[in-house]
Amino acid sequence: MSILTHDDIVKEMNLGNIRFHPRISPDQIKEASVDLHLSEFFRVFEKINQVVEITDAADYRKITKPIKTRELMLHPHETVLGITREKISLPGNICAWIEGRSRFARLGLLIHISAGLIQPGVSNQQVLEITNLSPNTLMLKEGERICQLVFQRTSGNSVYQGRFKTQNKP
Repeated sequence: MSILTHDDIVKEMNLGNIRFHPRISPDQIKEASVDLHLSEFFRVFEKINQVVEITDAADYRKITKPIKTRELMLHPHETVLGITREKISLPGNICAWIEGRSRFARLGLLIHISAGLIQPGVSNQQVLEITNLSPNTLMLKEGERICQLVFQRTSGNSVYQGRFKTQNKP
């Protein structure tokens, strides 16, 4: 299993194996990753101060509310759900890892808490679990290149069939 570099990413895109909608610009493709933009759709956690059981039946929608905004103030130690502007479609033999960008990590911004794997065969937008680990308020802006994808070949083929396979909102 290997990580795809710039030329391999471009090759897979030209073959139609890795697809983005809307199409990405060439400058989004880096040495071994692709930058993605933050959309204007978020889910913010409601301050309800209740116990949330961590089970397969847990539903984030019950403790968050959707908002649409071009700018969002993220206060210290606060988490919101965002989503990428781009929809990504992968073949059954390529998965991806979503990562933050170092320039924002140095400011205390965490892009995903623990769900960084993008399954092979997926075709959706990626939800971001955005957390401010700094002591300062950070402003998130719609359209910013907030994260990057790192692509990896799998040793077999598989297609994701989970409950988030068609997600297009956080």
